[in-house]
Amino acid sequence: MKILVINCGSSSLKYQLIDMEGETVLCKGLCERIGIEGSKITHQANGGKWSVEVPFPTHTEAFMKVVEMMTTGEGAVVADKSEIGAIGHRVVQGAEFFTKSEIVTDAIIDKIEEIAPLAPVHNMAHVQGLRSAKKVFGEQVPNVVVFDTTFHQTMPPKAYMYGVPYEMYEKYAIRRYGAHGTSHRYVSMAAAKFLGKDPSELKMVTCHLGNGSSITAVDGGKCVDTSMGLTPLAGVLMGTRCGDVDPSVVTYMEQKLGIHGQEMADYLNKKSGLLGVSGVSSDMRDVTTAAENGNERAQLATDMLKYQIKKYIGAYAAAMGGLDCVVFTGGIGENDNNVRRDVCAGMEFLGMKLDPEKNNLRGQDIIDMSAADSKVKILMVCTNEELMIARDTLALVQG
Repeated sequence: MKILVINCGSSSLKYQLIDMEGETVLCKGLCERIGIEGSKITHQANGGKWSVEVPFPTHTEAFMKVVEMMTTGEGAVVADKSEIGAIGHRVVQGAEFFTKSEIVTDAIIDKIEEIAPLAPVHNMAHVQGLRSAKKVFGEQVPNVVVFDTTFHQTMPPKAYMYGVPYEMYEKYAIRRYGAHGTSHRYVSMAAAKFLGKDPSELKMVTCHLGNGSSITAVDGGKCVDTSMGLTPLAGVLMGTRCGDVDPSVVTYMEQKLGIHGQEMADYLNKKSGLLGVSGVSSDMRDVTTAAENGNERAQLATDMLKYQIKKYIGAYAAAMGGLDCVVFTGGIGENDNNVRRDVCAGMEFLGMKLDPEKNNLRGQDIIDMSAADSKVKILMVCTNEELMIARDTLALVQG
């Protein structure tokens, strides 16, 4: 079966077509600036890459162009859209209503829209994508939703509840939900398989590090805690997000800056993190280069991130009562050997010892970077959220 994997943003549509017989990617691409002047599609297939400017008033027109690119011209990989057996959609927020991936119904789309206030930018975009997909491909093609939050639904209340009045949870569902769950699930399963272990045998900390970063404690194959919270703002320092702060910092800054509500949310989400501390960039590569050239604020930003990751690993080892494996993934986790080196430094007391030569290896989907005498396995695992979505979609469609 060929499965189309979709990740819709408010003005974007990212896609991959995967042939599940062999799990090979036939094509992939991105529709940008949907609803905005200058919209375009970039399509990759058959060893080539094409960018075409085309008006996308809505996600529906973007889907229609995706079908055209997949079925005609040099980038064609199928003769007709009827060859696509199912469509899998990434959805950021499923709240407590969705504990597993689901085949889409109108009621499910309505519920995703209902809980949109918990992820207003993401969930409304997913709703648009779902409705557009049904319009373009027809009711006969099944759609499946895979939620970033479902992997974290196994957290116990002591991990997901906040110390605010309980009625805030009862009335407004204020609690920790986490994010990147599809990635954490994929890499934890891949790590267990690589180690020749059943996931139930392992206590693992998975570090998804990128422009957005989250860290998860995985005990026996299940999430027991995660660093992101009600929204993806919590946890470690990120590209433009502040991560964990004293709530009074927010109210104090509101008084000093004279900004409130959404303006303050944007300040914390879009102007903080690596960018806000370094004053250089939200990209870890740029910040690292600046630090190497003597920029003290850039050095501080990188030090803060590494220190916070280290603290989460230690805290989660304590919470699980042990540690068998640490996994690094995401853009930074997979590619930044300096971050991995500095996070693991001084962690020998936990049984972690990195091999510096293995830490510099590249070009493999999974690399064991542990020293020979390390009691804890340290792995780099390339994440593949699209494949995880496709696998869930296939399993549900085949019943």
